[in-house]
Amino acid sequence: MPPQSPLDAPSAPLEDAIARDLAWLLDAPDIVELNGYPGRPSRAVLGLARGEKAWLLRQEPAIRALSKKRVTRMGHYHEALWHLLLAHSPNTRLLAHNVAIRERRQTLGELDMLYRTQANPAPLHLEVAIKFYLGLDEGPDAPDSPNRWIGTGGLDSLARKCAHLHAHQLPLSATPLARSTLRHWLTPRDCPGEIGEITQQVAMPGVLFYPFHATLPPPRGATAQHDRGRWCHRKDWEALLKSAGKVRLAWLARPFWMAPPVEAAFHPPAALWPQIEACIERFGPQQVMLKADDGAIERVFIVPDAWPREVPLPIKTRA
Repeated sequence: MPPQSPLDAPSAPLEDAIARDLAWLLDAPDIVELNGYPGRPSRAVLGLARGEKAWLLRQEPAIRALSKKRVTRMGHYHEALWHLLLAHSPNTRLLAHNVAIRERRQTLGELDMLYRTQANPAPLHLEVAIKFYLGLDEGPDAPDSPNRWIGTGGLDSLARKCAHLHAHQLPLSATPLARSTLRHWLTPRDCPGEIGEITQQVAMPGVLFYPFHATLPPPRGATAQHDRGRWCHRKDWEALLKSAGKVRLAWLARPFWMAPPVEAAFHPPAALWPQIEACIERFGPQQVMLKADDGAIERVFIVPDAWPREVPLPIKTRA
């Protein structure tokens, strides 16, 4: 079985993993740009443009509290990091999160986060998602289509996520019902006067994994600086490992798929491969990280030979 955390060494407690993931999140590029919506709040907006080491040290109580919750779902962990970041950064204040918008007894959706900056009292609506998509060299639509990029479970795709953000998640805060709900949520201290125009933002860091066995262009809408990895079928693992040269391997376990683990987590690939192979057979795709002698890092997803068993139906997207 994979470790409970990729950071099992005594010198790397859970709090250290969370601190590294916070630092990673500050600079992690979004994987896509959504037309009409600005991206994530920058270091300058957060007030952390000059570095974060001293700030991270001051967050030890909040980091310790998060570690005790033992969040294991990737999306929930990523959201919790954003809550901490917006609530404790010098220039921002978290006003609310997971705000349910209801009409009578029907929930229409939730607003991930509302925050304000020190310079502007107007609330900002931030939707966040962390995504790890694998590109298909054969599949629906054109080679550069976001429909070709799917989650390891085969139920989600980059096209579907972008379409849902465009059509539902981001516009929700601009509706009269949402504004009425927010008037009850936000105090005069949170938002003096009337709620003005709400700016919607989206932060979608993650990794796009390109197929080892074929050439595939980036999906339309992908940012130039998006994080990249490779994926391979189990039968191709030895060939991929040979192409990587002399490397050591760390086996990543949810939710710690963000920052690279500590040095003690890296081992000769042969030492971990029997366990990884067994987990691929039993549980499906597994993510590893390869580290070269010069410190270069590469992320790799290893999937069963029959993957994918299903592919989401293609849809139109404006990503």
